[in-house]
Amino acid sequence: MNGGPSLEVVAATLGAFVARSGALRAVALIDRGEDAAPAVVDCDGGGRCEVEEAGTVRVVPVIGDALPLPEVRSLPPMDVDPARGQVVGTIGGLQHLTEAVAGLAAALGGRTVATVQFQTTDPDRPLGVSARRGEPAILALGDEPFAMP
Repeated sequence: MNGGPSLEVVAATLGAFVARSGALRAVALIDRGEDAAPAVVDCDGGGRCEVEEAGTVRVVPVIGDALPLPEVRSLPPMDVDPARGQVVGTIGGLQHLTEAVAGLAAALGGRTVATVQFQTTDPDRPLGVSARRGEPAILALGDEPFAMP
C-alpha cells in the first residue's frame, strides 16, 4: 500500500470520523501508488464499512486503532438553497467541516481523496466535502458542485 495505513486502519479512521462528526458517510479513494489501482473505503453513519479493491467488495469491522483525527465536532444540519448555491449554518461551520475533511485526507496520506457527506435541511441534498492534501476542498449539494465562499 505504498507505506500507507492498512485498509482496516483506514476503515477504523473513517468510522471514527463519521461517529465524531455526525456525518452521513465518509469515503476514501486510497492512493496506492502509480503501479496499483486505488482502493475505496466507504463507511456509513450506521457503522458499516466496505472496502473495494480489485473489483471485490468486502465488509470490514470498524474496530481497532484509528489514525489520529483532526478536530471535528457534530454540527446541526445546515440550511441549503441549491438554486443559489447557498449554505447557511453555524458561524464558521462550513469552514470547520472543510478543514476537518482536509485534515482527514492528510492523515490518510499520499494523494488519497476523502469525501464526507453531512446532513442538511434538504434530505435529497447532503453537503459533500471532498479534499486531498495540498489542494482546495470541493463542495457539493447533492450532485451539484459549488465553490467555497
